Amino acid sequence: MKKRLIALLLLVFLFLLSACGNEGAEKADDAKEEPKPEASVEEPSGEEMTIGVLPAESAIPIILAKEQGFFEEEGVNVSIKSFSSPNDRNVAVQAKELDAAIGDVMTEATFKDNGIDMKITSDISEDFKILSSPDSGITEISGLSGKKVSLVPNFILEYIMDEFAKKDHFDYKVVEIPSFSGRAEALLSNQIDGVVFTEPQAGMLVKQGAHLLGSSKEAGIKGGTIQFTDEMIDSKPGDIKAFYKAYNKAVDYMNETEAAEYSNILSKYQFPEQMSTYLSTMEDDFAHAGKIDKEQFDNIIKWTKEKGQIKKEYTYEELTDFSFIE
Repeated sequence: MKKRLIALLLLVFLFLLSACGNEGAEKADDAKEEPKPEASVEEPSGEEMTIGVLPAESAIPIILAKEQGFFEEEGVNVSIKSFSSPNDRNVAVQAKELDAAIGDVMTEATFKDNGIDMKITSDISEDFKILSSPDSGITEISGLSGKKVSLVPNFILEYIMDEFAKKDHFDYKVVEIPSFSGRAEALLSNQIDGVVFTEPQAGMLVKQGAHLLGSSKEAGIKGGTIQFTDEMIDSKPGDIKAFYKAYNKAVDYMNETEAAEYSNILSKYQFPEQMSTYLSTMEDDFAHAGKIDKEQFDNIIKWTKEKGQIKKEYTYEELTDFSFIE
């Protein structure tokens, strides 16, 4: 009886020992088969991203970051697509041809309202000028009361003009001419009384006889943005951070370098030859990428809602993500 009990206990011991050995082997096999961690999304992916720009001063840091190799230094692969009008850029965004774009607060809100998921990631350097035609005799902003002013409706140009008109208590008539060249020609030939233009085109028109009436920078009006798709923000934040490092390098380069040394680069992106003259006469330095002021943002969103472009007033938190420039 005792011998049988001892034999039984011995069998149980051997069984448990075997089970423990198999479990250890299985754990070792699991460790061997465990997949390697994927590369951190905080690092640039190296995959190409495409950003849409217009031939205005806001695009210059992006262009120089590309052409001077600053994007490459930061490990980000950026392709630039240049558009002649905001509407053309918007069509490309809707067609999902762009990962990012230079735009404005109202454009971002309109995108969101139409199911296009993007977020504002920084401001831009910008200065929009209000001009009157050479033979209009208008030398003060109030002189545009009741007059024909050409701009692109529903964008930052109209908001700026509305802010000036509200301050001086007058109304004006909007004449829509989508192209830069068409608006310039209409102004110089006195077919319209006024226009809202960015630089360097505004400075060129003043040299040809147009009258400078107001400046968005001097008035403290700022609503221009860079915005990235939510897909880029979620899946490739490292690319966006690298983008802004290179962008700020380009800003430093601009502030330390004579414009004549890089103006030929800009001609490849539909910039006029006079861009060099404009840049060399700028009094203020270009600024690093920064945040959009919340009060300014809220004012623009309210204006956009009143214009019937959006169904609700979006919050600052809904449409912005400035973590990439902090």
